[in-house]
Amino acid sequence: MLDVGDHAPEFALPNQDGEIVHRSDFDGRLVVYFYPRANTEGCTTEACEFDDAKPQFDAENASIVGISDDPVSDLESFADEYDLSFDLLSDENGEVATLYDSYGEKQMFGNTFDGVFRNTYVVGPDGRIEAVYEGVSPDGHAAEVLEAVEDESSTVTP
Repeated sequence: MLDVGDHAPEFALPNQDGEIVHRSDFDGRLVVYFYPRANTEGCTTEACEFDDAKPQFDAENASIVGISDDPVSDLESFADEYDLSFDLLSDENGEVATLYDSYGEKQMFGNTFDGVFRNTYVVGPDGRIEAVYEGVSPDGHAAEVLEAVEDESSTVTP
């Protein structure tokens, strides 16, 4: 895992609309959450909770992006179905997820395959990692991250 204080790797990935999004496009904090598969129960819970909390993240000058190895077309239908108001990014080859220690060998139902791990990073305005969440549970995770962002914001002096 990347650690607090490490530089967050740059990325350039297509969002659900096929537009290229860079990590450096964002001012303020950036919540980068990795999730295994669009339109599955846990990933839907996580995405909807982040979307519900988006006004609070916005108030803290914190943006949100979700990254999976789903193709753009799957992300488009997922974002449309749940009316998600933040970017979902397609990392089909897992290259960015690998840079963030969030991609590798997984096992499910007796099968071994490569896939995305459910990890989250909060990246500060200076491009450094401020918080790391590994192997998270989707339910309640957005609130946990929001609390950390609010706490971090209250410790910053102008």
